[in-house]
Amino acid sequence: MANHASAKKRTRQSEKRRLRNRNVKSAVRKVVKQFRQAAEAGAEDSQERLRAAERAVRRAASKGVIPKRRASRQVSRLAKQLARQ
Repeated sequence: MANHASAKKRTRQSEKRRLRNRNVKSAVRKVVKQFRQAAEAGAEDSQERLRAAERAVRRAASKGVIPKRRASRQVSRLAKQLARQ
């Protein structure tokens, strides 16, 4: 356990960031899942859901929650999935 003030502060900051990152990742997974389900079903709003998914993924990457290359790869695969439909 932390014994000095700066280490205690670092622990508080780390916990806050961990929770924020977890929430962002969860939101990204939710939006991507919604897009995949819409694309599988051939729904009319698939294009809009792709836009929302891409926005969430790229925002997570810009915040440093996920790596930028992973975000690009993920968006590319989602777009390919929509093109196949």
